[in-house]
Amino acid sequence: MLNKAPKLKHTVKAKMKSNMNVRPASEAMIELITLLFVNSLAEEAKAKAFEEKSATIKAQHLKAVAKKVLKKAKG
Repeated sequence: MLNKAPKLKHTVKAKMKSNMNVRPASEAMIELITLLFVNSLAEEAKAKAFEEKSATIKAQHLKAVAKKVLKKAKG
């Protein structure tokens, strides 16, 4: 059974350098964008693993597609 993803609010506040408050709506948007990014990264890594005829996604597959996915995410 899958566990719920942890809330990002504490992570975001811990990594912020200023004392900026994050509203709940913004927190939800950050979570959604993060999940979309991770999903697209996983899909690309899955395709790369399939190309290499691998049954599992390995770190090398993620590293190979990370740059391309980050470029897409920037716009």
